[in-house]
Amino acid sequence: MTEGQDLLEFVHTDRIWIALVIMALGWMTLQLTSRIIDDLGERFTDRRLFFKKAKGLTRFFLYATISMTIALTVLNIGESLWAVLGAVGFGLTFAFQDIISSLIAGVILLLDEPFQVGDRIAFGDHYGEVTDIGIRSVRLVTLDDNLVTIPNNKFLQDAVASANAGELDCMVVMPFYIGAAEDFQKARRIVAEATTTSRYVYLNKPVVTHIRDEFLGERFVTVLRVKAYVFDARYESAFQTDVTERVKTAFAKQGLRTPDRQYRDLDLNMQETPPEKA
Repeated sequence: MTEGQDLLEFVHTDRIWIALVIMALGWMTLQLTSRIIDDLGERFTDRRLFFKKAKGLTRFFLYATISMTIALTVLNIGESLWAVLGAVGFGLTFAFQDIISSLIAGVILLLDEPFQVGDRIAFGDHYGEVTDIGIRSVRLVTLDDNLVTIPNNKFLQDAVASANAGELDCMVVMPFYIGAAEDFQKARRIVAEATTTSRYVYLNKPVVTHIRDEFLGERFVTVLRVKAYVFDARYESAFQTDVTERVKTAFAKQGLRTPDRQYRDLDLNMQETPPEKA
C-alpha cells in the first residue's frame, strides 16, 4: 500500500463536501458577526471599545471552532492518525515558528490586555488607534490614516504605551512655545482657556499646564505644555487642531511672540540701531 493510500485511510473523502459547506458557513458567520458588532459599537458609542474587544475574542473563538469542526468531520481520528499529526506538527513547529509565536502572542495580548482594540498606542516609530488584534498581527491606523500591520510577537519584546488604556477618553499633550521674555502668565491663561472651552475636551479629568524654560536649537524659549483629555480618542486630531488654532489666534491678538518672531524682531532692532560713537 502506498503512502498516498495510507494517508487516505485517515480522511473521510465522502465528507469533504460537508467540510467545504462548514467552511463557507463559517466564513459567512465571521463576516456577519463582525458587521453586527461594528454596528453595535457605532450605535452605542459609549461602549464602543467593549464591542471592539468582543469582536477580537469572537473571531478567535470562531476560528478555533470552525477549524476543530472541519477536522472532526473529515479526519478519521485514531491512534495512528495522532502519531502522524504529532510528527507533522513537530516539523511544522520549526518551519513556521514565527507564525506560531504570533498566534500564541495574539492570545496573550487578548488575555493580558496591555492594550485593547480602540486604544491609542505608541509602538516604535508608530502611533495610532488599534483597529484589530488578529490571530497573527495587530493593525493600527496612524493619525494620517496609514494602516500599519505589526506581528503580535513584537509586542512581547518591546515597550508599548497606551494613551487611553481601555477608556473612551484619551490623554493629549500639546506644547506651545513663546519667547523667553514674553508674558508667560498671560500665555498660560490663553492656553488654559482655549483648552477648557474646546468642544472636544473631557472635563471630568483635569486640565494641567506646565511651564518650563529650555533651549530649542540655539534659542532659549518658554514652553507651555498642556495635558488634557479628549472625550473620544477618535477626535484627538480635531482636538489638537481646535486648541492650536485658538491659541495662535489669541497669541497674535495679545502680542505674544513665538521664539522665531521674537528673535527676528530682536535681530532687526540690532540692525536698525546705529552703533554708538566712541
